Amino acid sequence: MEEIDILDQPAEESYEHFRCVVDPGQVAIRIDKYLFERMVHSSRNRIQTAAEAGCICVNDKAVKSNYKVRPGDVITLMLSVPKHDSTIYPEDIPLDIVYEDEVLMVVNKPAGMVVHPGAGNFNGTLINAVAWHMKDVPTFDPNSPEVGLVHRIDKDTSGLLVVAKTPEAKTNLGKQFFVHDTHRSYHCLVWGHFTEDEGRIEGNITRDPKDRLRMTVMSPDSGIGKEAVTHWRVIEKFGYVTLVECILETGRTHQIRAHMKHIGHPLFGDETYGGTEILRGERSSTYKAFINNCFKVCPRQALHAKTLGFVHPVTGEQMDFTSPWPSDFSELIAKWRGYVSGTTRDTLNE
Repeated sequence: MEEIDILDQPAEESYEHFRCVVDPGQVAIRIDKYLFERMVHSSRNRIQTAAEAGCICVNDKAVKSNYKVRPGDVITLMLSVPKHDSTIYPEDIPLDIVYEDEVLMVVNKPAGMVVHPGAGNFNGTLINAVAWHMKDVPTFDPNSPEVGLVHRIDKDTSGLLVVAKTPEAKTNLGKQFFVHDTHRSYHCLVWGHFTEDEGRIEGNITRDPKDRLRMTVMSPDSGIGKEAVTHWRVIEKFGYVTLVECILETGRTHQIRAHMKHIGHPLFGDETYGGTEILRGERSSTYKAFINNCFKVCPRQALHAKTLGFVHPVTGEQMDFTSPWPSDFSELIAKWRGYVSGTTRDTLNE
């Protein structure tokens, strides 16, 4: 949710700032707790303040903080100030299109690009670029939730995404993602050495109450957060860091980043999860200079959406795509290979 001030009193004229429909399987919990999990930029105290001011409605009726949500409830946040214009306008931004036909397109997103307009990022996004690419197709409305992005990846993660051009394609692909029939694998460089070559991480993903922009992992039987499962496999070892493939069984916000942090292996360069600290290795100034150089080469979390597989919504054909590492990721891996072979140490001070 956009960062805004909650007014003490509801206004005569109000504007909708947030809307959601409670999932069919949702257990009865307080609405302030329910919304705290979903409103990224709002504290529970701010949500309670909004409820007391009559700004939070369920099925068009104002409720207090202790209201317990029920499956099918339509929850809205109504405030006296208009919401930021979130209309998606076409922007002439280059797109790396891996595949395209009449109903879908697969794009390779660069690191640093936000996929969809949101708080603080209202233009220059991937969907603005898609809107430009589709501007001459009258049936494609970038502002319609019935078409567009089927899934998302983080701003500083590179790699593959699928975009639906028709409502039917989005519905079909959305179901495949929901029931985990798609295949998605990521390559990432993480801190630390693994004693095993592969493993499985299971732990619910939820917002970190101490930092609303970060996710944390809870026990699968805690009843908190959403179920998440990540499978990992070692690709290459560099002593202090490891190149890992992660295959998603589920697709939660920051899933790989939070799961790898949870097992003690934060992604290299991931500031949000502690990956910009020197977590392993030597104490020498030479090693510190090498690590800082690596951070400059790849100034983001070292995470790339490598493969994407799904069934074509019209033809029924299995579609599988692979994306090469971007230059920053490739250069980072090359530096670590050089370090392991000893060549980097010899040239650091040249």
